Amino acid sequence: MNNRVLISGCSGGGKSSLIDALHDRGYPVVAEPGRRVIASEEAQGGSAFPWADMPAFLDKALQMAWQDLTTLQETADWVFFDRGVIDAVSAQAHFLNRPIDQRLLTTQVYHHTVFLVPPWPEIYRTDAARRHDLKDAIAEHDRLSKVLAEMRYRVVSVPKMTIAERADFILDQLA
Repeated sequence: MNNRVLISGCSGGGKSSLIDALHDRGYPVVAEPGRRVIASEEAQGGSAFPWADMPAFLDKALQMAWQDLTTLQETADWVFFDRGVIDAVSAQAHFLNRPIDQRLLTTQVYHHTVFLVPPWPEIYRTDAARRHDLKDAIAEHDRLSKVLAEMRYRVVSVPKMTIAERADFILDQLA
């Protein structure tokens, strides 16, 4: 059984807080590749930022997401991913006008249930690494929803509730 669970969806919808809550409960988690790429580029004086060089940023995020999958082989426990390969491939298809790799359309690299965090205007905030607006975040959510359905994942929308309730919701869905 594939125990790698993807939490995807809208930027600023509370994915990272949810991942932190799952980690606090003892589950292995993988931080968002895009934010890790930005942190690495800042530390190294690089330029692969989404606002400066989108193709380089997306290539690095995709490489990191694939490495996350190969490094974390299946375990007895659930492993939760804050974004991943599908997010990066979807972004490449949109921003770089690339087709989605056909292998991803026929092979599920994550658990068959993917959790999609919806737009949540009341908590949406920009920051140094998230410079796009809510309208762009909503469009991102819509693209991911479509791509995940094309890839034949069971997409479960995470309700707007407290972080603890969201964590409980996800764990209940996987039980």
